[in-house]
Amino acid sequence: MRITNLSFERLDLKLSDPYTIAYETIDRTSNFILKIETDSRIVGYGCAAPDPVVTNESPSDVTDAIKNIIIPYLRGKDPFTYALLLLELKELLVKRSSALAMVDMALFDIMSKKAEVPLYKFLGGFRTHIATSITIGIMGLEETLSYASEFIQQGFTILKIKGGSNLEEDIAKMRSIHERYPNVELRFDGNQGYSVKESVDFVKATAAIGIEIFEQPTKIEAEERLGEVTGQVSIPVMADESLKTLTDAFRLAQNERVDMVNIKLQKVGGIWVGMHINSVAKAAKLDAMVGCIDECGLGIAAGLHFALSRPNIVYADLDGHLDIIDDPYHSIFKLEKGILYPTEEYGLGYSETNF
Repeated sequence: MRITNLSFERLDLKLSDPYTIAYETIDRTSNFILKIETDSRIVGYGCAAPDPVVTNESPSDVTDAIKNIIIPYLRGKDPFTYALLLLELKELLVKRSSALAMVDMALFDIMSKKAEVPLYKFLGGFRTHIATSITIGIMGLEETLSYASEFIQQGFTILKIKGGSNLEEDIAKMRSIHERYPNVELRFDGNQGYSVKESVDFVKATAAIGIEIFEQPTKIEAEERLGEVTGQVSIPVMADESLKTLTDAFRLAQNERVDMVNIKLQKVGGIWVGMHINSVAKAAKLDAMVGCIDECGLGIAAGLHFALSRPNIVYADLDGHLDIIDDPYHSIFKLEKGILYPTEEYGLGYSETNF
């Protein structure tokens, strides 16, 4: 099999509900869809969601990468030599991780379509569905409770609350949500907003709640602080922004800085790297979660199939598509009462003939 043609489309997507995290407010996202055609008529699709903070890319960086690196390099190549292709492309793309993830997804889409199975089965097929959390950004208490009520009515059983900008407000929100909805699992994402002391104080003040995951409370520039928090609190601390490469995963595990890792395909460079990171986590007895950024359904589908393929991935935070207006890929998996299910279509579940 050979790659015969490559093309791409840029999607500038608005969010129906802009949200605030510790360091910015977000109301739109740009996604890129790569289409790889082969001489066997199998077509693969991949998604890039560049983000200046998370992936260190702008949309123009990805456009340039596709036109000047990815298309010239991949034309004529055998997609089944994906290890070689992704390794060489990583060197050419330098740190453009979402561009690499886009190619990775498209190659795995092609291979699983050739095998005539859904991607999650091609990768291992460990489970058939997974619960996802849904995120509430930084907002006032009453608005937070209103969103919590709405999401719970929709069937979600796991809420992820963003914070990190005001310790006392964060504590009050978590206590209020738990008081009103005691059976809902709560996760908290500090988005690097806390000091070590504030992190410890937050955990002590919310001890009765039973928070499931405490995500990236401290800044990535002083990683040892994350380890200090982990050593002083009783709930699982998870690395997000601190984890962007396989080397990061090894260092975090070796130094016992966290209990969990958040593997975002756009951030780490795709499924192939994600599998290596998950293996390091498993060896270190760290649980893994598959997360996301503001990605259309095609990117979320890749995260879902990856999450379903590995026993060590027991958590998912795959809600980045829910606020995207006019997402053309929203129907390539199902979301029912907070549970994500893939379709049994081959690959990632998308082909132009099915839509």
